[in-house]
Amino acid sequence: MNVKNFSGTAIRQSCANVPTPYGDFVLCVYRIAKDDGALLGECADEGPAYGSEIRVIYKGTVEGAEELPVRVHSECFTGDVMGSLRCDCGDQLHKALQIINLEDRGMLIYLPQEGRGIGLAEKLKAYNLQDQGLDTVEANLQLGHDADLRDYNAAALILRDFQIKSIRLLTNNPSKIENLREYGITISGRIPVICAVNPFSERYMATKSAKMRHILTVEQPKAIAFPASGHTVHLPYVTLSYAQSLDGSLAGGNGHRLILSGEQSMRMTHRIRAEHQAILVGIGTVLADDPQLTVRLAEGSNPQPVVLDSLLRIPLDSYLASRHPRKTWVFASRNAPVDRRETLEALGLRVFTVSSDQQGRLDLTRVCEILAENGIRSLMVEGGLEVISGFLGSDLVDRLVITISPRFVGGRRIDTLKAKLPELRDVSQFQLGGDIVVEGFVKKS
Repeated sequence: MNVKNFSGTAIRQSCANVPTPYGDFVLCVYRIAKDDGALLGECADEGPAYGSEIRVIYKGTVEGAEELPVRVHSECFTGDVMGSLRCDCGDQLHKALQIINLEDRGMLIYLPQEGRGIGLAEKLKAYNLQDQGLDTVEANLQLGHDADLRDYNAAALILRDFQIKSIRLLTNNPSKIENLREYGITISGRIPVICAVNPFSERYMATKSAKMRHILTVEQPKAIAFPASGHTVHLPYVTLSYAQSLDGSLAGGNGHRLILSGEQSMRMTHRIRAEHQAILVGIGTVLADDPQLTVRLAEGSNPQPVVLDSLLRIPLDSYLASRHPRKTWVFASRNAPVDRRETLEALGLRVFTVSSDQQGRLDLTRVCEILAENGIRSLMVEGGLEVISGFLGSDLVDRLVITISPRFVGGRRIDTLKAKLPELRDVSQFQLGGDIVVEGFVKKS
């Protein structure tokens, strides 16, 4: 293999300790001096993607390290700062920090190569072209750019400055591995960075896989056919999120409410709420907790609240019935009192009727179909215990986010309900405060 010559010198300007929700890190600022001594960012011919500073985040002992976990991340203002759903950049950034924290060592090199090297202004033009039907590669080409203009010379210079002997690269991009190896970086392995697809990023991620060789597992929405109408409707993408104790308890021994999540985990839960179009709980949760189901600890819109309430027992003075900024949707059985339905509808709530079994458990597949028919493409399910068990048993869950609180409760667990427990793939785990969060995707048969 031909090895490229290094161009320039990495200059470490300053470093400081920075505590974060993902753990404690050291942040360093680098500048790259060209061979003629000029600093990048001070020359007019460098193009819009270059900045004057390169950020390096690391944890543990990295000087002279071998097989160090390293993420070389290209700046993405829309994904990293705004949390844009168009791409998986922000997710990859945060997951990389989580992985480094779990490994208790590692490095993230944050390169100013916005828009795969074309700069933010040009990237926004590419977004407009994508809205007109082009994919992410076609849009760049239409603007006169290559599909990917990034270069990793600066990253290689920084790794050399730390005298790092070998790395395990956190990436889904084989081209990044090849480019770094061309600069003489020894890459002993690849750590995949698995991120969930959403309706806005689905085509982008499929294009990266098909046209840019990215090693991705793209989650496709499930489809279900309706013979009566002859068309196909997509079920919502379902994220099941709940908290449990070390012994697996979700509720106290008598079913009473348990507050298990810590402050940082609660903020994560609210971020997940903001990512979904609807949020669902059972009537047991409403009666026990009078939940708000709003986004208060993160930026974003409130999802549509949905309640499973077979006999329409939701209290008229509950938050979801009387004060939620969005009118709650309630799913009931055909045995629900008609007068109660009329009362709730008079308050502005929408009541849907679905079939139920002998125990009064609603047909959850039909619930999801109705949600899809009403424009819901992503659904977060929060509980309670019977609802969680029902969704798992109906094979409707795509993604699981489980927060584990470090204490024993001795209460009610999912396995006490003999629920069908799924097998997970692409599992990741990270610490938030005192809690451990486990995230994975359900293997489909």
